[in-house]
Amino acid sequence: MQVSVKPEISYLDKLLKECCKGVSPTVPPEFPLDGKMASWLQQVRDRAGTWVRELAFPTKQDEEWRFSDLSAMMKLNFQAPAPVNLDALNITPFILPEATDSRLVFVNGVFAPKLSLVEGLTDRVFVGNLGQLPPEYQDRIGDYLGQQQGSKEVFTSLNTAGLTDAAVVWLPKNQVVEKPIHLLFIATQTEIPILTQRRCLVVAERNSSATIIEHCVTAEVICPEAPTSRPYLTNTVTEIWVEENAEINHSRVQRDAGTAFHIGKTAIAQAKNSRYTCNAIHLGAKLSRHNLEVSQMGEGTETNLYGLAFIGNEQEADTHSAIILNHPNGVTEQLYKCIVDDKAHSIFNGKVYVSQTAQLTNAAQLNRNLLLSSGGRVDTKPQLEIIADNVQCSHGATVSQLDDDEVFYLQSRGLNEEVSRNLLIDAFAAEIINKLPLPSLQNILKQCVACKV
Repeated sequence: MQVSVKPEISYLDKLLKECCKGVSPTVPPEFPLDGKMASWLQQVRDRAGTWVRELAFPTKQDEEWRFSDLSAMMKLNFQAPAPVNLDALNITPFILPEATDSRLVFVNGVFAPKLSLVEGLTDRVFVGNLGQLPPEYQDRIGDYLGQQQGSKEVFTSLNTAGLTDAAVVWLPKNQVVEKPIHLLFIATQTEIPILTQRRCLVVAERNSSATIIEHCVTAEVICPEAPTSRPYLTNTVTEIWVEENAEINHSRVQRDAGTAFHIGKTAIAQAKNSRYTCNAIHLGAKLSRHNLEVSQMGEGTETNLYGLAFIGNEQEADTHSAIILNHPNGVTEQLYKCIVDDKAHSIFNGKVYVSQTAQLTNAAQLNRNLLLSSGGRVDTKPQLEIIADNVQCSHGATVSQLDDDEVFYLQSRGLNEEVSRNLLIDAFAAEIINKLPLPSLQNILKQCVACKV
């Protein structure tokens, strides 16, 4: 008797096999892990691999994935990337002037020390990979890496099952970093579709603060709209711990190739009186999904989540966020905007949970969508679940087209219709782009938006 296996199960097994293939060579030989760290990391990988085998590849029958279509991904057999000549890569187009000497570079998930430069940072702040981690942090990393809520989700578990290295930013107590830290993650393209996994860990200890730019790009194609790009899969996980009275300003920019698939997780734990801001920009990839999860670990937290996606052709951009508030006096603001053109598909599912113990919470959530064509599609689902009775909470969503009266007004001032429409689109996107902390990055993304319109 032959037992048939569901295609989703066999496909997930193949992905797990590729994630775990050749894990040790991906650590640069000049920064090897010591025996204790390597042994601990192997246990973490084994545990995650066990989780993956107990999970299922998501389909539209799953509530959290019912608007997302992964069928195009399942038609491709992604393989682990071959070694890349890192010295031959030209990263000049991706360097940010404000962070020329505070840059950490990973290529296909592999640390590239010769492309990185962190001389602009104080010695007390650690920015590097796992192999460079000082002994005092090696003894504590088990309290942070892989310990966020949601670590057993299928793609997060896949990432952990193949984890060999990570970009690590560790801010000691009372350290205020003025210079932005640029984490540049580069994917390369080959004839064979490759699976690239990236991991990032940020630990901000008490009273510390920093600005972090997480930048996902592809090496050979600067513009995501370029027609010559080849498909690949990026599975990335970022864990951020913001301890008491610490502050992290985090910008996450996704500019993968237009044929790529991008699955991302950002998990944040906020302690008492901490402050966290996320500016998430999604411009590339054929299909992108960002799971943003915030857990409140103490009272008086401040959380600001801002996002922008501009998609066209048949792109699909999916943002799922969850803000779990379990302590009083928390303040959260979330604004996610999407511009949808051609036959693109935007998905937003935002959850805010306010428990009985989270009295005096102030939470606002808004999803605004600008539909530029009749073929575009928007699925939006803002959600509030409130158990507490002394709170101020609001949520909402809008889907609209360009206002004819506004276009007419600009035309009456001497502009033609095309320029008038483009100005309105630019203004819609600029509300989010202007929140980015680096002027150079703002200019780059404004040019990308102008190119897409």
